[in-house]
Amino acid sequence: MIKFLDLHKLNARFETEFQEKFKSFLDSGHYILGKEVLKFEEDFASYCGTKYCVGTSNGLDALILIFEALKQLGKLKEGDEVLVPANTYIASILSVLHAGLNPIFIEPDLHIYNISPNHILDKITSKTKAILVVHLYGQLADMNQIGPIAEANGLLVIEDAAQAHGAQNKFGVKAGNFGIASGFSFYPSKNLGALGDAGAVTTNDLELKEVIRKLRNYGNKEKYINQYAGFNNRLDEFQAGILNIKLATLDADNIRRRQIAKRYLKEINNEKLVLPQYDGSENHVFHVFVVMVDHRKNFIEYLKNSNIESLIHYPISPSEQEAFLQFQELELPLTKSIHERVVSLPISPVLEENEIDYVIKTINHY
Repeated sequence: MIKFLDLHKLNARFETEFQEKFKSFLDSGHYILGKEVLKFEEDFASYCGTKYCVGTSNGLDALILIFEALKQLGKLKEGDEVLVPANTYIASILSVLHAGLNPIFIEPDLHIYNISPNHILDKITSKTKAILVVHLYGQLADMNQIGPIAEANGLLVIEDAAQAHGAQNKFGVKAGNFGIASGFSFYPSKNLGALGDAGAVTTNDLELKEVIRKLRNYGNKEKYINQYAGFNNRLDEFQAGILNIKLATLDADNIRRRQIAKRYLKEINNEKLVLPQYDGSENHVFHVFVVMVDHRKNFIEYLKNSNIESLIHYPISPSEQEAFLQFQELELPLTKSIHERVVSLPISPVLEENEIDYVIKTINHY
């Protein structure tokens, strides 16, 4: 069976380093917000090209902390509208709702699945105060158009870069450095994955960074002195240590993902599938390789019978979820079409060449 993502194989490359890191962590006697977190925050900020990074408990909490901090600073207030991609993962929407803000669903660009600049323009009102940009599947959204739109309309740009670690435009600007702040997830399956839940915020705004740093730790400005009604959203010291090890190989893993994607794009030849649009640049890190196909259930069953695992990112759009009954009357035909047809193929950096050969051959015979 060709696994969609073999996490054991992916992490076995670091086993000796992980064991050494755990012993060091255990021996340190310092298990919360220690030197490993500080090192990761410094190194990941440097990697993303931002001034600051604040480690958090997970990607959802990173986004929630951004919105809460922006409220504390008076840049947003409850009830403000935030434009969001309609076809994102539910966490993006949850972060807006949990902050008491109003998500406005925007249809995607069907070519790259990301939020459409043209549809953004159609939805801006006097209540619109921010755009939550999701670099979905690992590909940068069209920031060349979204940035000027936001600036012209006085809108904050917040990035959900949970799937786009290392993606960069032709000028070398990386995901996490396009807006006022960005939320990252280091869930184990991400391009940069921990061994449990972990996340981070990147920003160039010192004031925002300080508020987020306080909010993640009960709102403390110093121990037992609480400036804000905060949260417990700290990055775990051990997970930070794991990320410190794996950050060094992120670029190499992303290169390998792009190599596999280029083979798929060049060698998969089946008119039943719509392949993703990709210009060959570093603007895509292929967190997942998503195709669209009619009769998806049959296709997935065919892959399964051929011993190839696949996943669906995502089978149900946020506005159609049971949790969001208030949005189920929205008309989002492009989003609905995507969610009914997308399938993600294996694209792990530890895939063997013969496995890639087999995936391509099998799909071409579908």
